[in-house]
Amino acid sequence: MARLTKAQREWRPGTPKKRRSTKVLFASTVLLLEAFVMFFATLVVFGLRRGEFPPPLILGVGFGLSVVMVFACAVLNKPWGIGLGWILQLVLILTGIFEPAMFMVGGLFAVAWWYGIRTGIRLDREAAQRAREQAEWEAAHPDQAAGPAQPQSP
Repeated sequence: MARLTKAQREWRPGTPKKRRSTKVLFASTVLLLEAFVMFFATLVVFGLRRGEFPPPLILGVGFGLSVVMVFACAVLNKPWGIGLGWILQLVLILTGIFEPAMFMVGGLFAVAWWYGIRTGIRLDREAAQRAREQAEWEAAHPDQAAGPAQPQSP
């Protein structure tokens, strides 16, 4: 028998589905794309600058940052999660020290991060307002709030 999650155990018929944050969705998308970029940038630095930096250091730091970016997606809904994302943006930009093209790539991702956070906050706020208005309407119209009438069986 499969184990149920906490959300599955607490669910009851008629329980409204919890809305997922658009801000977290956008931020997770940017971080995952950055993790892929970091992975491939590590391979580039390993191939081009192997003589300048010790290979274990290049691979360890690069792949480690990729993993941190992926795991950061799991904490974006925590109060400090977005702050961690900003720190990772700065770290990605600073990887330009090892491969100058990463200054531009990191900067572009930082702009994408900023835009995703800003737009996600706005969309989450609009969704919350729509939910409040819907709840007010349903409270004012209890006879119509249940949805369309079900056909009666003969």
